[in-house]
Amino acid sequence: MDQFEGKIAVITGSASGIGRALAERCLAEGMHVVMADIEEAALEKTAAEFKQAGHNDVLTVQTDVAQLEALEHLKARAIDTFGAVHLLFNNAGVGGAGNAWRGSVNDWTWTIGVNLYSVIHGLRVFVPQMLDQGDACHIVNTASVAGLLGGVTNAPYSVTKHGVVALTEQLYRDLGNEGADQIECSVLCPGLINTNIMSSDRNRPDTLTDAPVALTPEQEAGRAMFQAMLEEGMAPSQVADIVFQAIRNRQLYILTHTDFNERILERANEITTGTNPAIGGII
Repeated sequence: MDQFEGKIAVITGSASGIGRALAERCLAEGMHVVMADIEEAALEKTAAEFKQAGHNDVLTVQTDVAQLEALEHLKARAIDTFGAVHLLFNNAGVGGAGNAWRGSVNDWTWTIGVNLYSVIHGLRVFVPQMLDQGDACHIVNTASVAGLLGGVTNAPYSVTKHGVVALTEQLYRDLGNEGADQIECSVLCPGLINTNIMSSDRNRPDTLTDAPVALTPEQEAGRAMFQAMLEEGMAPSQVADIVFQAIRNRQLYILTHTDFNERILERANEITTGTNPAIGGII
């Protein structure tokens, strides 16, 4: 897909961060945009700013991406309003919490729902629509460089991001095996980006919220260090530039930083040689 003027984009998690930057870039490319986010006030504020700037049509749909019915509603609104979907960004995500055994059931349920099931739902809902349209389309699923490395963040986040990478690789092969050449796909694996993912708990449902647990001084220091790293990270607008160039180049894998390439290769070598990895921590 290399022609965007007049096409329709659907973007989850688009009220802030990478999603907002992707929406702004879609509008700059002349697309009409369906913006979805669970955070309604922030969604409407962002859309109002885009409209005030004189961009193309913007439709907002409050969406809990962990729920299949919400994705079905999102598609229905997009089709009722614009008649088609050409570019889908399964972008919504949360930071997760907990290690491999201390993460609560609620931690796992929330993170898997937003980070992984949202992509599963998005594909099940939108791919049939794209197949029926028969025109050029592209799907970008947001994972993380943590989905290419071993255990560098927290367990729920790492597991879900590896899942998004594997799911997108499977999608790529399934589309090819079924001759669906009009639909292409990519998996976005960003490194450190200046977003507010560290405060994603603000959108956690009450039904999946645990009683507060005091952090140890070491955990507090780790969070502070990671927050500082994010604040020094790449601007979301730069990520959007990289993504659109990759779409035009028909790339499956989209990485934002070359800094992690050596570690990705080290992990592949450890797997193929049966070498145990060194114990790591935060990216």
